[in-house]
Amino acid sequence: MKLIIAVIKPFKLDDIRDSLKDIGVQGLMVSEVKGYGRQDGHSEIYRGAEYTVSFVPKLKLELVLADKDVSKAVDTISEVANSGKIGDGKIFVLPVESAVRIRTGEKNEDAI
Repeated sequence: MKLIIAVIKPFKLDDIRDSLKDIGVQGLMVSEVKGYGRQDGHSEIYRGAEYTVSFVPKLKLELVLADKDVSKAVDTISEVANSGKIGDGKIFVLPVESAVRIRTGEKNEDAI
């Protein structure tokens, strides 16, 4: 099993969710996060005053999948999230040692 963490632009969420459902992904977690990378923030004007936004709002998606499904999910997220512009996001894949479905007690791949 693997944990996929994807940091994306917020307006891409619905498209990514729909595309993941189409390939059989049954669930994911979404968190609102802020950060910066090469984008390094940006300047905005509010009521005539310019100010710098150091941390850009993003969404963090987390999903745990069986090893056989990981590359397809990563490819899907990458394709849908890609606008070709700076700040499209990142995808990380980490190993998962175990998983338990609390309601039924199922473990590992049966729990996901």
